[in-house]
Amino acid sequence: MSIQDIRTAFQTARSRGLRAREAAESIGVSEGAAIAAHQGAVNAPLHAAALKPDWLGLLQSLEACGPLMALTRNETVVHEKTGVYQKVSASGHVGLALGEHIDLRLFFHQWHAGFAVTEALKSGPGTAPPSLQFFDRHGVAVHKIFVREQTDLAAWLQVIAQHTDTQPARDFVPRTAPAVAAPQPAPDAAAFAAAWGAMTDTHQFFPLLKQFGIERQQGFHLVEGRYTHRVQTGAVRGLLMEAAFDGTPIMVFVGSPGCIQIHTGAVLRIEPMETQGKTWLNVLDPGFNLHLREDLIQDVWVVEKPTSDGVVTSVEAFDAQGELMAMFFGARKPGQSELAAWRHIVSHLQATGQPHDPVAA
Repeated sequence: MSIQDIRTAFQTARSRGLRAREAAESIGVSEGAAIAAHQGAVNAPLHAAALKPDWLGLLQSLEACGPLMALTRNETVVHEKTGVYQKVSASGHVGLALGEHIDLRLFFHQWHAGFAVTEALKSGPGTAPPSLQFFDRHGVAVHKIFVREQTDLAAWLQVIAQHTDTQPARDFVPRTAPAVAAPQPAPDAAAFAAAWGAMTDTHQFFPLLKQFGIERQQGFHLVEGRYTHRVQTGAVRGLLMEAAFDGTPIMVFVGSPGCIQIHTGAVLRIEPMETQGKTWLNVLDPGFNLHLREDLIQDVWVVEKPTSDGVVTSVEAFDAQGELMAMFFGARKPGQSELAAWRHIVSHLQATGQPHDPVAA
């Protein structure tokens, strides 16, 4: 497709009410490619300006803008959090944002292109909030940042002016089917379980998987019944409902290829919704929204990891492709023990796998 063909087809899809990602997929291009096609567009509903690939410097400059909405998503879950980008740092290609509300783990080697985007909406009044949008080399969104009512627009425009690139963004590479992996010897389950039991920090888990050459759920299967337990898919709704009822603060992790976004705190308004054959499990709170495709949950695990602060328990949901959708923890900081209230919620999931009715308890 030519650039003009992409622009026309994309805007037609958007006018039908499709979200940007869905609109791009409907015309056979990646979201990143659809946005990139609007660089230099004149008299078009959408305009995109390429950003310099100084991702750390750009994110650090956003503190002056005040509150912004951070959005990170994967195939099945959208995580939206409003706050100020503070305490942004990096070591090599790994970055952190540790503000009071914006809490991110950033993997800059996955950040391929970024754009400042403005868009007029034909299907509704006004324009979409101005945004910064970042994509991996396949055109998959890794992170987006949106203006909110409280944002300092003068500071926002200054950030864009400082970071706009005079060169067009780099091209995207279509995703290809992963190569068939060569058969590997069966992992030593006893050695893996012993190494799991020797963990002193949750951050040791990923290196442990890498050491044994296994993926996340494969590891769960190897220690099932000892450190991990499968529960029913309704467990995600159950834990959110009970946390909301009891006021138990939790942590919600959602990751893209280049970012993990974290909410820490209470959840209040849990709204399941069925629309167009899809079931969404929503958290609709001031400053935090979560939209999770509940009908696409395939497996849910309760996972216990030993640490120097005691056992840390997570609830992890996976889709039918084995991709991690979201992880849930009780709110805690390093050096603190896990909340008893969180363990109480998890105990109900392990006992039945079904949502717990706190009123009847």
